[in-house]
Amino acid sequence: MTRSDLIEKQATKHGISEKVAKRIVMEVFGAMTTALVHDDRIEIRGFGSFVNRRYKARAGRNPKSGESIAVKSKLSPFFKTGLELKARIMAVPSE
Repeated sequence: MTRSDLIEKQATKHGISEKVAKRIVMEVFGAMTTALVHDDRIEIRGFGSFVNRRYKARAGRNPKSGESIAVKSKLSPFFKTGLELKARIMAVPSE
């Protein structure tokens, strides 16, 4: 599902214009982005949580030349699935 699909579904489901639905969706994503930029944790009960993971600096290798390079430390957003969502996904029969 793309962001446009989400906006369209919410507009149809709630009987609002796509313009209003887009504004709501963008506000939610904006708030989540701002929280992660400020290194805050986002927890949505039954769905999951977003948190920034810290990765230490390390020595890496250039795969083409095999040359050793320094990889800087970094923050990267990480999503952990909530138990309720995980259970719902596992209940879907596989093909």
